[in-house]
Formats: sequence, C-alpha cells, structure tokens
Amino acid sequence: MKKKGLILLGILVVIGIYIYNSMTTKQGNYEAQWANVESSYQRRADLIPNLVATVKGYAAHEKETLEGVIKARSEATKTTIDPSNLTPENIAQFQQAQQGLSGALSRLLVTVERYPELKADKSFIELQSQIEGTENRISVERNRFNELAGNYNIYIRKFPMNLLAGVFGFDDATLFKSEPGSEKAPKVEF
Repeated sequence: MKKKGLILLGILVVIGIYIYNSMTTKQGNYEAQWANVESSYQRRADLIPNLVATVKGYAAHEKETLEGVIKARSEATKTTIDPSNLTPENIAQFQQAQQGLSGALSRLLVTVERYPELKADKSFIELQSQIEGTENRISVERNRFNELAGNYNIYIRKFPMNLLAGVFGFDDATLFKSEPGSEKAPKVEF
C-alpha cells in the first residue's frame, strides 16, 4: 500500500512540475515578446532625430513643432517597463508616453505638408517610409504580445492549472488596450 501511495505521489509531483514548467514557458514567451514591443518603439524613437534634422533644414522656423517632437521623444524613451512588472498601470503609463510621441509626430508630418520641396526630398521620403514601416511593426509586435499573453491567461485559467497557478504565484498577464475613443474614426477636415 505504501508503494502505491509513493507512486501516486511521484506522479502528482511530475504533473505539478510539468504544469509549473508550462506556465513558466508561456509567461517567459509573453515577457520576451514585450521586449520586441519596446524594441519597435525604440526603433521609432531612433528614427525621429533624423526626421527632425531633415525637416529642420527646410523649415527652421517651425521651432515649436520640432521642439515638441524632441520633448515627446525624450518622455517616451524614459518610460520603460520591466517584463516581470507588466501591470495595467505600467502599460497604461507606457502607452500614454508613446501616444504623446505619436501625436507630436503627427503634428510634425502635418507641418511638412506646407513644404513641397521637403516632401520631395529623397532623405525625407526614405525616413517617412521607415517610420510608416516601424508603425506597422509596432502594431504587429503589440498584437503578437496580446496573442501570447492571452494564450498564457487562458492556460492558467483552465482546470487544473488554475488550482496551481495561484499556488505557484502566476497571475494574469495585462494586455494592450486601445486608447479611449480610438474606436471612432477621426474627423478629418480640409
């Protein structure tokens, strides 16, 4: 009888180890994906000084707009999150800093419309294309993060993982959410 009890205990320990390792792997995957999200935002931040310098050459008197972009970039690059601390508050703070940069960048690109010679500049066209591509990368990386974090959340909520998740200290992952009001199309006036 003792032998059967030890065998059953051994099986339960092996199952517990398997579940713990699976949770750890899924958590590690979404945390690693967070690094890809930050990397994409960093790429955008790295492109901005070149864009500002190019615009400055054509539109030096747009100083306020250019300074706004530089300030927003500085704020956005200050805000980083340790992957082990992806709380809703931290992600919201990160998104807010990135939204500030997105808004400043949008204002800069609207300003550029006043300078046809700048819009035709090869360097500017290339930088604008790289920024557009980077914005697409950001979207892809955020979506991939949400996919991995969502899979992790589903996994730790299923039985019997949900029983062990709390014991082992695994909490739900926070997902990226759209900014309030983004479900409405912006009103564009000419």
